[in-house]
Amino acid sequence: MNFGSIFLSEALGTGVLILLGAGVVANVLLTKSKGFDGGWLLINFGWGLGVMAGVYVAYKSGGHLNPAYTIGVLFSGADEYAPGVSITVATTLAYVLGQLVGAFLGANLAYVVYKRHFDEETDEAKKLSVFATGPAIRSFSWNFATELIATFALVLVLLSMGHTATGLGPVAAALLVVGIGASLGGPTGYAINPARDLGPRLAHALLPVSKVAAPVREPATAGGYAAEPRPEAATAQVNGGKDSDWGYAWVPILGPLAGGVLAGLASHILF
Repeated sequence: MNFGSIFLSEALGTGVLILLGAGVVANVLLTKSKGFDGGWLLINFGWGLGVMAGVYVAYKSGGHLNPAYTIGVLFSGADEYAPGVSITVATTLAYVLGQLVGAFLGANLAYVVYKRHFDEETDEAKKLSVFATGPAIRSFSWNFATELIATFALVLVLLSMGHTATGLGPVAAALLVVGIGASLGGPTGYAINPARDLGPRLAHALLPVSKVAAPVREPATAGGYAAEPRPEAATAQVNGGKDSDWGYAWVPILGPLAGGVLAGLASHILF
């Protein structure tokens, strides 16, 4: 596969992942949706099935859909990212760029699906939560540790799947994501994927999502509940701005990348 085919495969797969993942969050959190208040487990299963669908779509490139996994494979010492795809600087860039672009486009499509519901929703925290993750208790060091550990578990198990005889592939990956969300997702909303957070957060910043001058709370992580408004966020709204919480954005980027690197290195010892 060349640069363009890898990019397209990963962009399509990641786009499907985010369309379904952001879609299930919108379905559960936006007040006038038919799935309103469906609960945390519905979100977990929605994201898991989104992973399964995305991996199937991106089968040609191995369905990474996640820069943390791509980096994990790189640090595992593998020769290929997928059958016939050698590990080079160019192929690494193709994977990561495809994932970021796909995540951005998938978030835009989810917005189109729920456009009227975004217009009716007055809670800015819920709107942001459709696109980006956020902590239940804001503590950068602990939030970073949570993302690192959860992503380490994700990437390590995914790398181990290559050493088993089963052909479950995308289904096993989907169940793994459901399990991580159910077990480790509470503190931060389990980004476990830099592209999953950065692409949609950028979409939130650019889309006409906010239509009311209301305080922005921390992104909700379960059942639509959120923390108290931050003073600086309230000021931004009064001034007509929109808070995409960029101050937190480094956590779901660097935490998962660190977890992916550690999982790749650990695979040298374990597998």
